[in-house]
Amino acid sequence: MAKKIRGSLIKRKTTETDIAGKLAIDGSGKADIKTGIGFLDHMLTLFAFHGLFDLTLKVKGDLKVDMHHTNEDAAICLGKAFKQALGDCKGIKRYASKEVPMDMAAAKATIDIGGRYSFAWRMPSYNETLPVSENYSIEDGKDFLDTFAKNAAINMHLDVYAGQDAHHVLEAVFKALGIALDEATQIDVRRKGIPSTKGTID
Repeated sequence: MAKKIRGSLIKRKTTETDIAGKLAIDGSGKADIKTGIGFLDHMLTLFAFHGLFDLTLKVKGDLKVDMHHTNEDAAICLGKAFKQALGDCKGIKRYASKEVPMDMAAAKATIDIGGRYSFAWRMPSYNETLPVSENYSIEDGKDFLDTFAKNAAINMHLDVYAGQDAHHVLEAVFKALGIALDEATQIDVRRKGIPSTKGTID
């Protein structure tokens, strides 16, 4: 029997953004990301590479206004793509927690693909306003990740332990999330059904 391909197509068009792409959960880390926000492209490339997801994402957004719509809609699409690709979540490990250092920064991602959205972000208050290149801030990163978790129906806790540079903080977070999501989406050969005592993840 051929192995089921866990993937999805990405398509969303509004008056603010036009987005297309595709996702393969069981990939090799190949990424082709063009959102118009250079820093976000970098973060999503790292996310895909370390999570071993194949991800193509092309976004045309109203960046002449600001980056908010592009940032948010890209997150909506990516979250929905994972939810669609996982389907009924049969056999997945469901839970994972990974910690990644990046120079002086360190972050941990803890997730549950249980069909219930929750998002928690914890970091030292002095890090919240660290500037980053292309005007992409810690708050922009939080908004992206929160929106992603909501649309993927994931319980996501992100803890930043240290960091003197917002670039490195967000890089540690996106890498940790990619690695954790890779583990949580893997099939556990011992699990014959859906990993919930309710019998469903929706």
